[in-house]
Amino acid sequence: MEKHITLPLTEELAKTLHAGDTVYVTGTIYTSRDAGHKRMCEALARGEELPFDPADATIYYVGPTPAKPGQVIGSAGPTTSGRMDAYAPTMMSVGARGMIGKGARLPEVIEAMKKYSGVYFGAIGGAGALLAKCIKKAELIAYEDLGAEALRKLYVEDMPLFVIIDSEGKNLYEEGRAAYLAQHRE
Repeated sequence: MEKHITLPLTEELAKTLHAGDTVYVTGTIYTSRDAGHKRMCEALARGEELPFDPADATIYYVGPTPAKPGQVIGSAGPTTSGRMDAYAPTMMSVGARGMIGKGARLPEVIEAMKKYSGVYFGAIGGAGALLAKCIKKAELIAYEDLGAEALRKLYVEDMPLFVIIDSEGKNLYEEGRAAYLAQHRE
């Protein structure tokens, strides 16, 4: 099913999304990769605040290239999500609900998604220039020393994504494979 949604990703909104849905996302998202996630989780362990309010937040696993003159941001394609698997359950435990990336997730992440009503969106790898066109504003908010991996606050309009794993743990990678194999058995 095709859906247009506006963030933040509340629990109620998350529960309306299902594995396999095509979703066009509008609203504020945050960027972070493994180095940023490590710093955020270390800060949480010390009892410190995060650089943004994680409640109902969606985090895009991306290290964008520098913006060319006249652009808001450079190419912004997704990073392999498995790099954030060690940190994703902690981030969800403090309120972050949406994750955007590419590739499979560990069972521990899927369990945390079910517990905290999380949603894993897939972005198309190799389409970073196209995805960047959906980004209307970009602001560096923390960890500038990490370069491309610094935390950014983005405003996106109609960013095309797919629900890969929904809040019930249904997984498009598994269901899609099973459906394909069922159709192509001899």
